[in-house]
Amino acid sequence: MHEVDYRHRPVLDPDTLNALFAAAWGAPKPDYERVFDHSFTWIGAFDGEALVGFANVAWDGDVHFFLLDTTVHPDHQRRGIGRRLVEEAIQACRGHGEWLHVDGDQDVMDGLYFQAGFESTPAGIIDVS
Repeated sequence: MHEVDYRHRPVLDPDTLNALFAAAWGAPKPDYERVFDHSFTWIGAFDGEALVGFANVAWDGDVHFFLLDTTVHPDHQRRGIGRRLVEEAIQACRGHGEWLHVDGDQDVMDGLYFQAGFESTPAGIIDVS
């Protein structure tokens, strides 16, 4: 494994992104390109040129960001890649809005998002102002 490189707004072809989603979640997300139209940013984690992680940040155009689809390839999990993707997303939002929202299963919230600074609220938000 090479040192993982984190790239903001990388050009991602649908097949590459869907291969990551299929490996991690068991199913691709067809037509993800239209999601990018509503994204503030997205981050790709690359081992060499291989996409091994991804996170998307959607934006309402005002003060709310939404961290979505944080994904790490199963062969690369438990190496801090997910945590770094979340940290990169938080840093990208700072100074551009007020809140970064996330939701997920309780084990993911406990094992990833709360450790990155998210607080338990009815909305699952973190202040990024």
